[in-house]
Amino acid sequence: MNGFRRLLAASVATFGLLTSAQTVIAAETPIHFADLNWESGSLITDVLRIIVEKGYGLPTDTLPGTTITLETALANNDIQVIGEEWAGRSPVWVKAEAEGKVVSLGDTVKGATEGWWVPEYVIKGDPAKGIKPLAPDLRSVSDLKKYKDVFKDPENPSKGRFLNSPIGWTSEVVNKQKLTAYGLQDDFTNFRSGSGAALDAEISSSIRRGKPVLFYYWSPTPLLGKFKLVQLEEPPFDAEAWKTLTDADNPNPKPTRSLASKLSIGVSTPFQKQYPQITAFFSKVDFPIEPLNKALAEMSEKHTAPRDAAVAFMKAHPDVWQAWLPKDVADKVSANL
Repeated sequence: MNGFRRLLAASVATFGLLTSAQTVIAAETPIHFADLNWESGSLITDVLRIIVEKGYGLPTDTLPGTTITLETALANNDIQVIGEEWAGRSPVWVKAEAEGKVVSLGDTVKGATEGWWVPEYVIKGDPAKGIKPLAPDLRSVSDLKKYKDVFKDPENPSKGRFLNSPIGWTSEVVNKQKLTAYGLQDDFTNFRSGSGAALDAEISSSIRRGKPVLFYYWSPTPLLGKFKLVQLEEPPFDAEAWKTLTDADNPNPKPTRSLASKLSIGVSTPFQKQYPQITAFFSKVDFPIEPLNKALAEMSEKHTAPRDAAVAFMKAHPDVWQAWLPKDVADKVSANL
C-alpha cells in the first residue's frame, strides 16, 4: 500500500511538472503584431505592445509584410494584431471581415485623412524664400492636366511625376486606378518608391529645396507636423466607384475620393475571443491627432527608433493612454516605463 502511495505521489508530481512546463511554454508564446513600415503605424504599434507587455504581462513580437500579406496573415491568425488598420479599404480585409475572421476595434485616430497633396508654396508661393506661385489656380485633381509641366518628371520630361505609395500598399492600387479615372495616365508618370521611408525622403527633399512635388499622402504623419501642405479636392465619395479603384484589374475605374478614413486596430477573431481584456482596451484607444503628428515629426527629425518614440510619447502624454486602461493596469505600465 505504501508503495502504491509513493507511486501515486510520484505520478502526481510528474504530471504537475509537465503541466507547469506546458503552461510556461504557452505563456511564452508571443502575440504577433504586424510590423508596419510607416511612422504612425510603427509608433502606434509600439505603444500598444508596451501596454500589452508591461500592463498585461504578455510577450509580443512583430512580423513584417506588405499591407495585403499582413491582412491575409491576420485572417489566418498567423498574426493577431495590426496596430493601424485602415479598415474596409482592401478587398482582402472586406472578405475576411465578412467571413468573421477579423474584427476592427475602436476609432484610434479621429481626423485621419488621405489624398493627393502639394506643398502650399506651389499654389501661394513663399516670398521669404523667393518662391513664386507656380500653380496659382490649382485646387483639385481636375486642374492637374494644365500643370503637368510644373511637376515635370526628370526621367520623362514630357510628363509630370506623381509620387504614389510603395508597391504592396492598398493605396498604391487605388492611386494607379485614380490616375486613369481622372484621365491623367498619359500626362503623369506613376512613380512608386521602394518604401514608405523612401517616399518620405523624396517628398522632404523636394520641399526643403523649394521644388514642386505632387504626391499621395495621409495623416497622421510627420510631414503634416513639419510642412504646410494642401490637399487637392476630389469628386465626392461614391461607393460603386470606390470598388473600381480597389480592383487592380478593373479596366474602367471611376473617379471618386477615397473611402472616408477610419483608423482602427485590426485583430483576428481567435485573438478577440482569447483576450477579452486586451480587446476591451484596444476598443478605447484614441490618439489625438495633433500631439501624434508632432511626435511623429520629432521621431522623423531625430531618427528615433519607434520603441523609444513610443516611450517618449507615453511619458509626455500619460493622460492620453491611461484613459484607455483600468487603473491597476495603467499603474503597472507607469511603473515600468
